[in-house]
Amino acid sequence: MERLRGWGARMRALAAALERPRAPEPLPALIDRRRVYVLPTGFGLFYAALVLVMLVGALNYNNNPALLLALLLGASGLASLIATHLQLSGLRVEAASAEPVQAGQPLALRLSLASRDGRARRGLRADLDGAQAWAAVPANGSAELVLPLPTRRRGWLAPGRIRLSTTQPLGLVRAWSRVWPRQPLLVYPRPEPSPPPLPDSAGSLGRGRPDPLGEEPHQLRAYRPGDPPRTIAWKHSARRDALVVREFERTEGRELVLDWRDLPALAVEARISRLAAWVDQAEREGRRYRLRLPAQDDIGPGQGPEHRHACLRALALLPDGAA
Repeated sequence: MERLRGWGARMRALAAALERPRAPEPLPALIDRRRVYVLPTGFGLFYAALVLVMLVGALNYNNNPALLLALLLGASGLASLIATHLQLSGLRVEAASAEPVQAGQPLALRLSLASRDGRARRGLRADLDGAQAWAAVPANGSAELVLPLPTRRRGWLAPGRIRLSTTQPLGLVRAWSRVWPRQPLLVYPRPEPSPPPLPDSAGSLGRGRPDPLGEEPHQLRAYRPGDPPRTIAWKHSARRDALVVREFERTEGRELVLDWRDLPALAVEARISRLAAWVDQAEREGRRYRLRLPAQDDIGPGQGPEHRHACLRALALLPDGAA
């Protein structure tokens, strides 16, 4: 039994390798008739056997109504085969995308499908690495499938060959096609679970920013209606014979520097995990930070989602032997 299962698995892998496309392809991609494969389902085989038995019985007993019924059922099965093939033929795969996630978390691959030939598609199913998703595409419309993919390590993740299939409208046959997007997906490094506190920074003092609640005087300007009375500089106003107010600023803390060279005792992956954890911690605390990596220009200083993405992307794409 185990030998038969192994033989069957090898045959399925060989058949899948022969299916189109055989290499990654750019999107958008059109699924034409040469890329659609059709085979009967278990119910379809039972249906064919039933029609065959009815046909033999009708011929044996010369029963014209039974013969007509068998022929009608056979014609319905053939029409269902064509209709199932048309569910995929002409379908467009517009795009494949995903938001980066930390290694170990499922990555939500969004696959955009569109119908431009006036036919609605129903019961579409996508399979990839054990993940499944279903969708229906309206006529001259679009829909989106979301496939949760497992992630194991940082860096680029190739989505692989996605199997699109359907058994509509009668479930007698299954039509399927393969899509292989040439679109790598980014996986952030896994942050250290319990990192030490952020390092003391030797960076320069941050610039002051205007803040009405700040403590340091910044400049004088003309009075505007609505300015609080406590900000009016009375002595300067008397000398200028016009009301002026003080603008204050709040001095931001020192710029945080996250330096690869400050962690010489850690292995490469451990350094990457700690720096990733520090990036997230600095974002939570609202700190401006700079990331220094080997053989690269400094990233930052900065703060916010775009700066965080730039730092985590650089960490994710570091080579395994970074020095």
